Amino acid sequence: MSIPKIRPTPSSGRATHYFDPEPPSASRPRPVYLHLPGLDLELLADRGVFGARGIDLGTLTLLKEAPAPPDRGDILDLGAGYGPIAIAIAKRSPAATVWAVDVNQRALELTRANSEAAGTENVKAVEPDGVPSALRFSAIYSNPPVRIGKAAMHELLTRWLPRLEKGAAAYLVVQRNLGADSLAAWLAGQGYEVTRLKSKKGYRILEVVAQEFPTAGAG
Repeated sequence: MSIPKIRPTPSSGRATHYFDPEPPSASRPRPVYLHLPGLDLELLADRGVFGARGIDLGTLTLLKEAPAPPDRGDILDLGAGYGPIAIAIAKRSPAATVWAVDVNQRALELTRANSEAAGTENVKAVEPDGVPSALRFSAIYSNPPVRIGKAAMHELLTRWLPRLEKGAAAYLVVQRNLGADSLAAWLAGQGYEVTRLKSKKGYRILEVVAQEFPTAGAG
């Protein structure tokens, strides 16, 4: 797979967070490598995007340990970054549509370029409001942006988890020392069935299934 070309851009001098819509840091694209059983991908990462130095351990844990994605339907990668989760899922489920959602414009540009290079035409990289409001997901996979803060994280999940189809599950990977257990308790308090599927190298994989199906937030 050939690495896509993205032109470097200068820095604005502001501090950078991966959840910034427009990262102020200078763009310095670099290749990173995703190695999974039966799948090897060369992707392009960049400064100002989560996992810029390489595929995050949480992402690897999710892709190796979470259940396989559904064969069909619409699947959400929430907080997609430059697309390793979305593209891996799209490779595994070529008949599904994978929505790679992020607020970071540099991340979305990278996901589109990486998806094109990987030949995954079933990936749609969009801002949150780019997902049709009536659409429901057959699964959600996410290494969620916990560093946005607890209140913002709760708001994010409150918006997207109700958009699961009946009986469908979300799979979240969260570091234990960044609040995985408290998040699981909060989700259970919201009426979700939460199961810790795996605990590995400091990460928890949580399976989240709605028992009562609340009205989805605005899409």
